[in-house]
Amino acid sequence: MTAPRREVLELLAQQGQPVKAYELLELLRRRRASAAPPTVYRALDFLLRHGFIHRLDSINAFVACHHPQRAHQVPFLICERCQQAEEVCDDGRVARLIEAEAQRRGFAPRAQTLEVHGLCARCRNAA
Repeated sequence: MTAPRREVLELLAQQGQPVKAYELLELLRRRRASAAPPTVYRALDFLLRHGFIHRLDSINAFVACHHPQRAHQVPFLICERCQQAEEVCDDGRVARLIEAEAQRRGFAPRAQTLEVHGLCARCRNAA
């Protein structure tokens, strides 16, 4: 893993919430003034391909993966108020259910992302 890739992963892990690519670029520029968008996008592509991070399509952001040692597809609970995203580690039960339903309907899935939007317990209690 190259230094820029490692730095992008570290920055994502330190944030503890979803981060957009340009926000990562600004964070990276604090360490490397010469950092450019292609550096971040190449690092994100590599980290995605190798399972170190997840992309949250609905909010166009990235989060560090909690279980990068094994390939998996997990649902995310995304708080609309505080922007926290929680990776739901369910041993693949939801993914298997969706795959089984797709097969039953003759559908051949190539990718699966489940993002559930709402309010986290902390934001609900604060309201």
